[in-house]
Amino acid sequence: MSKARSTMTDQSVCAVIVTYHPTANMIENLSKVLAQVQGIVAIDNGSDAEELTRLRAAGQTLGFHLIENGENLGIAEALNQGVVWAKNENYPWVILFDQDSRITDNFVGKMFAAWQSHPARERVASMHPKYVDPNTGLELAVSRAKDGSLVTSMTSGALMPTWIFDRIGLFSTEYFIDQVDTEYCFRIRAAGYLIADSRNTVLLHTTGFPERLRFFFFTFEPTHHNALRRYYLSRNRIALYKKYFRIFPVLISRSMYYASRETIKCLLAERDRPRKLRNFLLGTWDGLTGRMGKREGL
Repeated sequence: MSKARSTMTDQSVCAVIVTYHPTANMIENLSKVLAQVQGIVAIDNGSDAEELTRLRAAGQTLGFHLIENGENLGIAEALNQGVVWAKNENYPWVILFDQDSRITDNFVGKMFAAWQSHPARERVASMHPKYVDPNTGLELAVSRAKDGSLVTSMTSGALMPTWIFDRIGLFSTEYFIDQVDTEYCFRIRAAGYLIADSRNTVLLHTTGFPERLRFFFFTFEPTHHNALRRYYLSRNRIALYKKYFRIFPVLISRSMYYASRETIKCLLAERDRPRKLRNFLLGTWDGLTGRMGKREGL
């Protein structure tokens, strides 16, 4: 039972955390999250028996709810399970985290302060922190619309009122992994709501496995996502562009440009390039033909 059940307020928050083969350090990080929220629901996507034993023990010790899927159902389905559980427990807010993101001091308090000071807070469907790579200290670049709001942002660290899921639906499970957050951000914008951020709030987060390289006169950082991710990245980007280009032609064109650059960096400098190229082409084809969901044989 969550510790907020008997003391629920209009700012009670349930953290939704998806786990997939979590390390001991990742499980230990749950206690740091719990110190700032009123409850946690962890959704495990097919970890092994030893990992599940540690998760169950942590759940009993810390008092969070654990949902065990037994297999990898994808990030979107797992997030939806967590959101539905939180809504059924009457939480007015959820905050979403990747298992390897690290929360900083007064994270949730700063996020709420930013939301409260926003001039159109009743339209804010998702609040996001500043993302900093703990290995390099560099801040993740963000794209903004003309009104200053974020165009898109990742789900990890997102503070969201649960009413948004009643109004525009849950995350798109057909995407499985990758672009799940981007699709939801475009859906938020299409419905007339805002995506805001708190510049005073830091989440320590690494995207992929970046490595700084030089190619002739250019310096760049390929992300080194694995070959399986290359399939879902390429497929889901195509699906996203098809769905939203007519609504947001400028924003989607900008996204296509940056995605093309990221793919070129991958094919120039990353390891396992033949398999990644094969999955990139397969994903592009499936995106064009509308084949979605989990893809076997990657």
